[in-house]
Amino acid sequence: MKNKVLVTGGTGNTGGHVIENLLSQGIPVRALVRKIDERSDALAARGVEIVEGDLTDLDAVTAALKDIKSAFFVYTIKEAGILDATAYFAQAAYETGVEAIVNLSQFGANRHVKSHGAQNHWIAERLFDRAPVPVTHLRPTLFAEWFMYQAMVIRSESKYYLPFGDAKFAPIATEDIARVAAAILADPAPHAGKSYDLFGPKILSMAEIAEIFTSVLERPVTYVPIDTETFIGILKKFLNAGPYFIQHVTSLGQDLADGREAGMNDLVEQLTGQKPLQMADYILKNKAAFA
Repeated sequence: MKNKVLVTGGTGNTGGHVIENLLSQGIPVRALVRKIDERSDALAARGVEIVEGDLTDLDAVTAALKDIKSAFFVYTIKEAGILDATAYFAQAAYETGVEAIVNLSQFGANRHVKSHGAQNHWIAERLFDRAPVPVTHLRPTLFAEWFMYQAMVIRSESKYYLPFGDAKFAPIATEDIARVAAAILADPAPHAGKSYDLFGPKILSMAEIAEIFTSVLERPVTYVPIDTETFIGILKKFLNAGPYFIQHVTSLGQDLADGREAGMNDLVEQLTGQKPLQMADYILKNKAAFA
């Protein structure tokens, strides 16, 4: 009986944590990666089966899903293409007899959202819902990893610059999202057809997050609110961001400033038996990047 799980994005942050959790449960894993490199080699060394291919290649996706019981689907928000990838993945999963899919979407994705990326996530959910394979949608709020984008600035200037105004939200670490995904992949039937909004343990303002950085790093760290155009310049200079990602991020910034990303629940603990990581603990775990 097949029991192997396919993880897409296995060399990325969330996918990597999903694999870690599955391996810790003794569940065999196959990872679909864009290219074989030192990251995929490290996974292979741990017993993960590596398959090279692109999510927008139907034949490659079909081959990756052969003899797979359940699958984790994630598509980068930095590039367009999620709708093609979703359609191919759903069709290939049906053809190969996959029993369950866990889809990583995002909180706030809806038909009328300003972000093209977030709207496409909503459409992707609908595509999966219409497929004859049971799916569970995970809809996390903004990741704690957002602050990694400015780790270099935090190190050098003890500041971070974001166009979020006085926004408040409950940042969630990717490792917590991954624990939820792995728990569902291990026993998907009770979660079929459900959507889970996922949040960190506490709603925080930008100023409160700066205070946490200050406490953990033991030096003053300041949040500097900036306008959208200035932020676009930062994205282009430091992240080499393209138009699709820039449109998503700037639109999301407005949603945050308008309070549309705020929310709280205890689903992470309910689904995994473990509370999500506090922001202070996340910073402490990644102190070397910020210090």
